[in-house]
Amino acid sequence: MTGHFWTRKVDEAVKVLSVMSPDVVFLDIELQTGQGFDVLDKIKDPTFEVIFTTAFEKYAIKAIKFSSLDYLLKPIDLDELKQAVEKARNRMDTNVYRQQIDTLMQNLSKETYKQEKICLATTGGMEFIAIEDIVFCKADGSYTCVVLKNKSKLLVSKHLKEYEALLGDHDFMRVHNSYVINLKEVKKYIKADGGYIMMSNDMHVSLSPRKKEELIDAMKRL
Repeated sequence: MTGHFWTRKVDEAVKVLSVMSPDVVFLDIELQTGQGFDVLDKIKDPTFEVIFTTAFEKYAIKAIKFSSLDYLLKPIDLDELKQAVEKARNRMDTNVYRQQIDTLMQNLSKETYKQEKICLATTGGMEFIAIEDIVFCKADGSYTCVVLKNKSKLLVSKHLKEYEALLGDHDFMRVHNSYVINLKEVKKYIKADGGYIMMSNDMHVSLSPRKKEELIDAMKRL
């Protein structure tokens, strides 16, 4: 559809979107009468693409990242805007997109704002994974290998540093240049061979010597 509308009110946005069929909606996280997420919550099965916009990097941005959805920080960069619109126009799998929106809304519904699921953009498509099922993440060049409890591996097109930041509030810790681990899945610390960690799935993870005390302290706080 061509044309556009603009509003800062949740109910007004819901009313307009219920009768119009826009292709793309730029949804500001902070509205006058609530949040942009309130608009999505009131519209079941949205048929439009959503690009979030905000001037603030709060918990909401982390929730959006967990869902692998697009957002633009204000002031909006023109090149980033063009890329986001082009990506929205070329999206192929609408079912996956709906899952991403559902994951976002489920994560935001938690009182602690602690995400329970994460959407991983793998070489084969999107994977929706329970965070508690992740045992560790391993750097693989500019990619990250995510290892699950059943020892299956997912190659994700993002740097390990991004997952270090995303998962830090979920009892994950960077224990080596190449590893971010789920502290709840640590089975034992082995002193031999310079020291390494055995995880719950019996896979071994390297431990940087300078991270040893930090790991011990973190395990005591669990």
